[in-house]
Amino acid sequence: MDVKGAAVDEDRLHRLLGGVELAWLVARVRRRMERGQPLSGPVSLAAPTPAQRVAAERLLGRVPGGGASLTVRLESVDTVLRRSGVSPGGLEAAVASLTGPVVLLDEARRIEGRAWEEAYEPLTLLAEDLPRLAEWAARVRDGGVARRLAGTPVSARLLLDQAVRVLRELPAVPALSLSVFASDTLGSAHALDHGTPVATLALSGVRALTGHPEGEGAAWRRAVWASAGLLRDDVSSTVLTLNLRGTPALEWMADVGDPCVLTLRQLAHRPPRSAPPVVHICENPAVLSAAADKHGRDARPLVCLQGQPSAAALALLNHLHALGAAFCYHGDFDWGGLRIATTLLQHVPWRPWRYTADDYREAVAATGTGSLPLSGKPAPSPWDPDLALALAEHGMRIEEEVVLDTLVADLKGG
Repeated sequence: MDVKGAAVDEDRLHRLLGGVELAWLVARVRRRMERGQPLSGPVSLAAPTPAQRVAAERLLGRVPGGGASLTVRLESVDTVLRRSGVSPGGLEAAVASLTGPVVLLDEARRIEGRAWEEAYEPLTLLAEDLPRLAEWAARVRDGGVARRLAGTPVSARLLLDQAVRVLRELPAVPALSLSVFASDTLGSAHALDHGTPVATLALSGVRALTGHPEGEGAAWRRAVWASAGLLRDDVSSTVLTLNLRGTPALEWMADVGDPCVLTLRQLAHRPPRSAPPVVHICENPAVLSAAADKHGRDARPLVCLQGQPSAAALALLNHLHALGAAFCYHGDFDWGGLRIATTLLQHVPWRPWRYTADDYREAVAATGTGSLPLSGKPAPSPWDPDLALALAEHGMRIEEEVVLDTLVADLKGG
C-alpha cells in the first residue's frame, strides 16, 4: 500500500500525540503547515511541566533533553510516526488527522476575501442604482459595520440583502406602519424592531437617505423611521397648520382663524382637495400662534414643522406641492435650524422667507449682545451658502421668536 495513502491509526495517534501535554507541539506544527513552512528543525517550550516532559519522552522513546526549556526536533517526531505505523504519512498527516484539514493562510485569506466581496455585492449594486446612498454603502463596507453585526460572509450577505431591500422601497409614499412595511418587505412584522441587526443597519441607511440628524433614544429612532414614511402608527405623527382649506375640518378651522392639527391618518385618507398658491412654513409654534392671534382668518396659510419635519408634515407638503402650491420657509438661525431646512429641501422645494445671510446679519445687528451664543456642529445652507458662513462668523443664535414681529407682519393676508 502506498505510504502516502496509508491510514492513520487513530487510537494510537491520540494516545501518543493527542493528549493535552503535547497540544503545544501540535499547535506549533499546524501553524507551520498553515504558513507553508517546512516541518523540520527544533521547536521549544519554555518552562514545561513534568507531565509535558514525560509525554515528550514517551513520544520519542527517550529523554528529549534537559535544561529549563523542552526542545523537540520535528524530524525525530516524523520518523517515530512513520516507523511505528501510527501515521505512515508522517507528522503532517498526523496533525491533519488530529486537528482537521489544513488550508494555507494565504489561500484562506483569498477565499475569505472572495467571500466578503460576494457578501458586499448588494451594497455595490445599491450604490450604482442610488448614487445618493453610495457614501453610506462605502462606510458600511469600509468601516466593518457588516462584519461586526453579522460575523461571517454568509450572514453578512443575508443581512445586507435585507437592508438593501428595505432602502430600495423607501421613502414610503404614502406613509405606512413600520410593522406592516417590515412584514411586506422582509416577511416578518418584527424584522425592523429595535435591536435587530437589519434594523440597526437600515436605520443608518435611512439617515443617509433623508438627511435626518444624529441622535439617540426611542423618540429619535421613531423620528428617523418617520422621515422615510415608516411609522409606529398613523395617528401619533401630526402637523400644525393655520388657514389651510380643502376638507370640511380645515374649512371650519380656517373660517374662525384657529390652528388645526392634522394626523397622518387624516392626510392619508382625506387629504386637502385644494391648495393655496403660496404656503408659508415656520419651525416654531410661537410663530403660528402669534399669527392666529394677530390676524385670525386673515392670516396667510401657514404650516409649522415643530422641529424636524414629521411624516405627517412631509405628507401634507408633498400633497400641497403636487396641487401646485409654492413654499416660503423660515427657521431658527442656528445649526439645528439649518439642518431642519436642509432636510425639508430634500423633500419639497422652497424659497427663503427672511432666511438668508443678509436677514441673519440684520437680526444680529438688531439684537446685539442679547443674542444667544451659537453651539453645536456646523451645518451647510445650500439655499444660501453665505448663511452658514455668516453664522460661523458671528457665532450668534437667532431664534424665530426674536424676529417674531417681522414674521407675523409678513403673514397679514387680504
